[in-house]
Amino acid sequence: MSGILAIYPGSFDPLTNGHLDLIERGRQLFDHLVVAILTNLEKDPLFTTEERVTMLREATAGMGNVSIDTFTGLLVDYATQKKARVIMRGVRAFSDYEYELQMALMNRKLQPHLETVFLMPAESYSYISSRLVKEIFRHGGSVKGLVPPVVEEMLQQKVFPS
Repeated sequence: MSGILAIYPGSFDPLTNGHLDLIERGRQLFDHLVVAILTNLEKDPLFTTEERVTMLREATAGMGNVSIDTFTGLLVDYATQKKARVIMRGVRAFSDYEYELQMALMNRKLQPHLETVFLMPAESYSYISSRLVKEIFRHGGSVKGLVPPVVEEMLQQKVFPS
């Protein structure tokens, strides 16, 4: 797929190994992959936008065709501004697919030139979600193997500061 810029949007609060798996898969399919952190003023994230940028930059260091960015507003407007041709989304289960299909169809209605590509994570990551990672960590459970080491450290500092 020569010359294709793809956007992988999400809140990444926090980044998980499932997200990293999809980033690795996406960077092999597209010439450039922009991991775009949605700044949603209606949500109350655990990590600030700046902290999420930091964790993503550290976790993707060395991935030459991956960049990290932030956006607000409509994804289709952001993708058009970036001249992206593809929106990449991860699908873990049928419940994800229903939601993602609805979003993809609406995005197509708003910007017909944008295609949505769904990728499935490796089976070993198919059960991981940011919400579950936060819940496990808040209750004292181990998130080793679920998130990159930088995220584990940042969770420790955020949830159980010294």
